[in-house]
Amino acid sequence: MSPGPFPYRLVATDLDGTLLRDDETISRRTRDALAAVTAAGAAHIVVTGRGVPWTRHILDDLGYDGIAVCGQGAQVYHAGEHRLLTSLTLDRQLAGLALAKIEAEIGPLAVAASRDGLHGDVLIGPGYRVQEGPLPYLPYKDPSELWAAPLTKLYIQHTDLDDDALAQTARRIVGSLVDIVVAGPGIVEVLPLGLSKATGLSLAARRLGLRAADTIAFGDMPNDIPMFGWAAHGVAMANAHDELKAVAHEITASNEHDGIALVLEHLLAGG
Repeated sequence: MSPGPFPYRLVATDLDGTLLRDDETISRRTRDALAAVTAAGAAHIVVTGRGVPWTRHILDDLGYDGIAVCGQGAQVYHAGEHRLLTSLTLDRQLAGLALAKIEAEIGPLAVAASRDGLHGDVLIGPGYRVQEGPLPYLPYKDPSELWAAPLTKLYIQHTDLDDDALAQTARRIVGSLVDIVVAGPGIVEVLPLGLSKATGLSLAARRLGLRAADTIAFGDMPNDIPMFGWAAHGVAMANAHDELKAVAHEITASNEHDGIALVLEHLLAGG
């Protein structure tokens, strides 16, 4: 694909369900499309809910040496230099209060957490259902282990409520204390109030001298809604959650069928 004119200076892509196929690989066609837009002068920023420890191997495989936004916006990471530029942590006392309030109303939660830092562990509590895959985690039994070090976020699950119902209920109970987002199947996250992919992306873009008006964003889950609200153009994948499709400017093919590449190729061709 030869480089052509490209109407955006920044391409922001979510990872899971968007840039990554279901087997956690990135197709050659999508790699080539991203290479073509960067050759045409645009920057590519990965914007993911994953913390840096669960993202770094993907960036390394891509040969990605720019800035990435990780941890749902909490971490701005320089992949080429392997260092955190910014990191925001969850107030553990406030998070503990939020969990207690939710459990007082709907009963016990299964809880996991991401610790802060380049090598922060993911802790998995009793009863928490882990997605199949190669990503590492540490089980814990003593609740005090959960609060022993700085955290970027918590993950919660409930035996009876599905993801959307749990997130809606939790927002109603503790929405003034923390933010609650659905980040993927079985993944409901508790975040610092006001944190989103949009806040992290805006910080990263500012470092590059770029603005919201310069940005096209791709995503698949409700946690991408703030990013779509910030970017000039938001593209939902065919496999996206209905809440994201409802606010998208455009819907492309699925992550399994080169949805990102289809849009980028069309734009490079002057579409």
